[in-house]
Amino acid sequence: MELTTVADDHAVVHDGLEVRVYDDLLPDTVYEYDGFVFRTLARPAGERLSTFATVNDVHFGETECGVMEGLEMGPTFRVADGEEPYPETMNRGAIHEIEQLAPHAVVVKGDLTSQGTEEEYHQFLEFYEEAFGEALVHVRGNHESYHGTDLAAVPTQRLDLPGVTVALLDTSTEGRAGGRVTGDQLTWLHDLAVEADRPILLMGHHHVWSPDSSTRADDYFGIDPDSSERLIEVVAAHRNIRGYFAGHSHRNRVRHISVSRDIPWVEVACVKDFPGAWAEYRVFEGGILQVFHRISTPEALLWTEKTRHMFGGMYFGYAFGELGDRCFAIPAVAPT
Repeated sequence: MELTTVADDHAVVHDGLEVRVYDDLLPDTVYEYDGFVFRTLARPAGERLSTFATVNDVHFGETECGVMEGLEMGPTFRVADGEEPYPETMNRGAIHEIEQLAPHAVVVKGDLTSQGTEEEYHQFLEFYEEAFGEALVHVRGNHESYHGTDLAAVPTQRLDLPGVTVALLDTSTEGRAGGRVTGDQLTWLHDLAVEADRPILLMGHHHVWSPDSSTRADDYFGIDPDSSERLIEVVAAHRNIRGYFAGHSHRNRVRHISVSRDIPWVEVACVKDFPGAWAEYRVFEGGILQVFHRISTPEALLWTEKTRHMFGGMYFGYAFGELGDRCFAIPAVAPT
């Protein structure tokens, strides 16, 4: 049994295939349900201005999960012959749930495909464009760039919503699993931060390397150390950039880096397998809430209950993260 989500007005407990939703809760209030004691998120001050959602690592075309080069731990999972491919099951569930929000926008942060093929990309578009139309914004990940495709290779994208600006970077590098950011992208971000009249949430596929780390690897799995340092410097210099949000690692994690003060460096788990995730952003005048959602259609839960056991049983602890990695508040203005 897991306490999956705690928002300002509801909480969700998953017990295997059973989902218990506790609605109509008061913000910033302690509750106890199913043996879990928790405090709901404090609701930011002012009016609620907009709502948007993100997904990442949707992997259309993938047929086996639990496979990682150099880490042959097992178990791996496939669907049975004749069953719907699991990327379709999981994305259909995510889309169904996100549609209930009537969101202002849906941002897909990379790894749209498994092998970077046109067919897989068009399948992604069939699912997400049909559902969200002009509200859809997306960028490639390493599953596209690694295979040499330029599908969704848009270096920078700006999305102005009521109360927030979303800045989306293409962090992918041709032929590599790791990522990078360019000087042109950093100049664009600096100029955006100078002129923006509202908080900025920065997004990309790859997570950053932390300068607080004791190691510095040129083949870092996320954004390379040199690029990460430059990106962190720009973010630290502009107090209206209120966080960076990535996918790629298939985990829920929030880090704080010393030079960027209170800024959260966030990773959100994948759609395609356990826990089967999407994130909701509730934008208020006084701040923004990230509310994590585990995809809870019956078909999705059947798949993610299987895949929680990947990588020798260690995947659950890695991917699910702590409650504070999943649900948290972001002030609209940096503290002085």
